Amino acid sequence: MANPQGPQGNHDPAGSTQMFRAFVDEGPQGRQQAPAPSGPRIGLIVGIVVAVAVVAAVAWLAMM
Repeated sequence: MANPQGPQGNHDPAGSTQMFRAFVDEGPQGRQQAPAPSGPRIGLIVGIVVAVAVVAAVAWLAMM
């Protein structure tokens, strides 16, 4: 389907990118990012334990 509005002669395609970068660089005042956890995440550990348990159960069932 064709663009019914047609091209705009004075449209600067980099303008929106420049405004977005200025907004991101400025950022909200008083808001800081939380530091990333340095240790392993508990979800990852639980997931690995569950995966090992499932593999062990499948192996045990295969030997029966």
